Amino acid sequence: MYKHFFGLREAPFSVSPDPRFLFMTHHSQEALASLTYGIQTRKGFILLTGEVGTGKTTLLNKLFDWLRGERASTAFVFNSRLNTTQFLDFVMGDFGIACESGMKSQILMKLNQWLLERYAAGEYAVLVIDEAQNLSTQVLEEIRLLTNLETSTDKLLQIVLCGQPELEAKLRQPQLRQLRQRITLRCKTHPLTVEETHGYILQRLHVAGADGQPVFSETAMDCIFKFARGIPRIINVVCEHALISSYVDHERPVTENTVLQVAADLELDQTQAVSEGPINPETGDNVRLMEALQTLASMMDRLRKTEP
Repeated sequence: MYKHFFGLREAPFSVSPDPRFLFMTHHSQEALASLTYGIQTRKGFILLTGEVGTGKTTLLNKLFDWLRGERASTAFVFNSRLNTTQFLDFVMGDFGIACESGMKSQILMKLNQWLLERYAAGEYAVLVIDEAQNLSTQVLEEIRLLTNLETSTDKLLQIVLCGQPELEAKLRQPQLRQLRQRITLRCKTHPLTVEETHGYILQRLHVAGADGQPVFSETAMDCIFKFARGIPRIINVVCEHALISSYVDHERPVTENTVLQVAADLELDQTQAVSEGPINPETGDNVRLMEALQTLASMMDRLRKTEP
């Protein structure tokens, strides 16, 4: 729709977690370094947490790019609403491990044998679990038991637990203290600063083919930060709507007034007003902001399906 008008090859602000668009801040570099280091040194358990929309899944996709280069075997659990049997079946299936028996003991023996073969070949086996805050206590305990698959010196299976701050609160429960004690590395994603927001927008435009001519004014990007509060997913939604509005009005670059109108249309002015206080990372407060993120993402999915 607007790509030709702004000189772009592709839409720069898709809400899909495309690792090509990952903007590396100090925090994201630190998180990615922790993830890769933990896997390379076979630490066993790594925890990645961050608020809704701060780029956790995009960071995981960047990690998967690296793992493919390392020829690692990976399993990715993206549906965390599973019981223990479903969880083990999913893991075995995603690793591509065939097991004729449905008995748990046989499944674990098969998994252990397969992991030992990978270890002997000098390969990594990595299990990544997204949205882990939704896992039941029973499944989390099953995951802990998987770390018992080890040699005398190394863990055979590297596990990355990724989730919202509620995951940290859940892991503080007394019944999960053994799992909490086994987490060797912790890393987090964070909202962007105003300077990082500018860099984030400009980088995504560059990856999408921008020719160097201004697409957003400086004041427009400042305004985007104000309403998005540095959360990349909201930045994407606001930028996408602003590009469409500017295209309709034949206006380039996007102005602050356009962003203000978009924020009003998306009711971000109201969300921002009730969200002035910091998000509580311990309790996962600010439910209205989370609901707004989900609503905005759904709106963009519907809009993109109608775009020619």
